[in-house]
Amino acid sequence: MSTSNKRLLVVVTGGIAAYKAPEIVRRARSRGAEVRVVMTPAACEFITPLTLQAVSGNPVHTELFDAAAEAAMGHIELARWADEVLVAPASADFLARLAHGLAGDLASTLCLATAAPLTVAPAMNRLMWDNAATRANVALLAARGVRMIGPEAGEQACGEVGPGRMSEPEAIVGALFDALPAGGLVGLRVLITAGPTQEPIDPVRFITNRSSGKMGYAVATAAAAAGARVTLVSGPTALAAPAGVDVRRVTTAAEMYEAVMAEVAAHDIFIASAAVADYRPEAPATQKMKKAGAALTLTLAPTQDILRAVAAREVPPFTVGFAAETEHVLENARSKLTGKSLDMIAANEVGAGMGFDSDENELHVIWQDGDTLLGRASKNSIARRLVELIAARYRAVRG
Repeated sequence: MSTSNKRLLVVVTGGIAAYKAPEIVRRARSRGAEVRVVMTPAACEFITPLTLQAVSGNPVHTELFDAAAEAAMGHIELARWADEVLVAPASADFLARLAHGLAGDLASTLCLATAAPLTVAPAMNRLMWDNAATRANVALLAARGVRMIGPEAGEQACGEVGPGRMSEPEAIVGALFDALPAGGLVGLRVLITAGPTQEPIDPVRFITNRSSGKMGYAVATAAAAAGARVTLVSGPTALAAPAGVDVRRVTTAAEMYEAVMAEVAAHDIFIASAAVADYRPEAPATQKMKKAGAALTLTLAPTQDILRAVAAREVPPFTVGFAAETEHVLENARSKLTGKSLDMIAANEVGAGMGFDSDENELHVIWQDGDTLLGRASKNSIARRLVELIAARYRAVRG
C-alpha cells in the first residue's frame, strides 16, 4: 500500500517519551497517511489528548467504554480500520500486558483485536529494559511477529545512560514507511557463514567456541524470505538446513575459507556471521594423545582471515562482518569496520544470556556514516531487521 492512503493507528502509552508522539503523528501525516490516535489513561498524564487531536486532525480515543462509540462497537471498528498499528512509546507495563493477552483498556483491546501488522517502539529505564521479565515479554512478542523499533542507547530522562530511549520520531516513521518489502533482496545472491569451526588437536579433541549457529541460520532464513538466492557455509551445528537455502557444511577454518573463496565471486552480498577460530593447533597429533600427568603445551598458528580476504578482493561483494565482544563493544567493532574495509558490521556483547548459545541477541549495526541499535529480541526477529538494513544499505551504495 502506498503511503498516500495508509491508515495508521498510533497508540500512546504512559511515559515521558509520550512528548514525542505528536511529532510522530505529524511526520506520518506529512507522508500522506491518515492517522488516528488512542491514548492510555497514563499517557494522558504526560500529554493532553487535545494536542494529538490537533496534529492528527481526528478525535483522540481514550476510553474502552465510550457509550456513543460502543453503540457501534467502536473499538472493533478502530481495530478493523487500521492498516498498521504503532505503539509509541511502548512502556514496560504495556509490553507485559500485550505479551500476556490482557485487554483491560482500549489500547490493549485494539492491539488484541486487530489483524493489522503491529509495531512497538519501547521506551523505559535501562534497568527495566534489561529486566528478565521485560526480555521474556519482548522475545515472546517478537516470536509472534510483533516488530520492534529500537530502543536506542543514550541519556535518559532519569539521568541514567543506557539502552531504553525511544527511537526518534524521524527514525520511527522512516522504519514504518521506508522499509523494503518482503522481496527487498529479489534478484540478489547472498553468501553467509554461520556456526563455529572445530580445529583438531588430535583425532578426538578439538578447539572450538560456544557458537550455536542460530544467528547465522536466522539471517539465512530472513535473506531467503526477502527473495535472495542464499548460500550458507556452515560450521558444525545441530541445526536443520533453512528452507530454500543451499548449505555447504565444513568443519575447520581452512575448509570454511576454501568454501567461501570458491563461492564469493558469484554473490552480491557476503555476511560473515560465523565464529571462526582465530588460531588452530600447528601440528595436530595423528593419534589420540595420552594423558601423561605433566603439563601440555600446544603451539597455535593463526587461521586465514576470511572476512579480510573477501573485503580485499578486487571487486568485493557488499561485505558485512560480525563482532562478538566481551568489552568495548562499539570501539572494537568500529576498529574492525575500518581496519578490514567493511561495508557494515553487526556488533554484539556476548554473555549474560545473549549472543553465543542463546535464542536472543542485540546488535548495534554500524556503517561508515551511520549506525542503529537492534534492541534485544529473538534471533529470528533480529535477523529480519538486520536483513532489512543490509538490503537498504546495499541499494543505497550499490544501486
